[in-house]
Amino acid sequence: MTRKTYPFIPYRPKRLQDADMKRRADEFYAHMDQRRSVRDFSSEWVPRELIESAIRTASTAPSGAHRQPWRFVAICDADIKRRIRIAAEAEEKKSYEERMPDDWLEALAPIGTTWEKPFLETVPWIVVVFEELFGYDGNGDKQKNYYVPQSVGLACGLFIAALHTMGLSTLTHTPSPMKFLSEILGRPRNEKPYILFPVGYPAEDAEVPDLRRKELEEVTIWNPEPPAQVAGEGSDH
Repeated sequence: MTRKTYPFIPYRPKRLQDADMKRRADEFYAHMDQRRSVRDFSSEWVPRELIESAIRTASTAPSGAHRQPWRFVAICDADIKRRIRIAAEAEEKKSYEERMPDDWLEALAPIGTTWEKPFLETVPWIVVVFEELFGYDGNGDKQKNYYVPQSVGLACGLFIAALHTMGLSTLTHTPSPMKFLSEILGRPRNEKPYILFPVGYPAEDAEVPDLRRKELEEVTIWNPEPPAQVAGEGSDH
């Protein structure tokens, strides 16, 4: 069996001083801590170049065997957005009224969500991310992709960060089932809808729940507990 390998290039990222690393980390955290999911959007136009930039950033995500098994379908056509809204609301209405157990509905109640999704028509862009279940090689033969959900999830996280960094807002919308997205958008059978992002500016009167994020101690386990840093160790001095 012939083994094909990528050419390798040097990787020498600039090494920063500890103080600079901490400053940049704190600034990035403070920036991302302001990110919120939005359900009230402005119809103000967002240039295509900004969507392109966010998708480029998303595509820097790591992926299994570097297969990059994601497809970002960007929609700005009013008719298509309306078709998506109608289909999404039909599924959501059925979920809220028939599929969701009581405990799920109780968990959503404080956020105030319903099956109605008018933002799907208000926003200038809808970006639907598809996971590529398998691909095709140069000969047209079926090619397996690896760690597909994990890879696509990483790309979506970077997409969200990119949008927030440029001042745009979004929402992770996952109507279930989502087969209607494949049908409306004419996607091939090797792609499966993963998530839908409405993208735009928040409405002038937009409000978001005053939520509390878990503290570091609630989401972190040190195993083992790291030793206390010695004064001056790893500093700039």
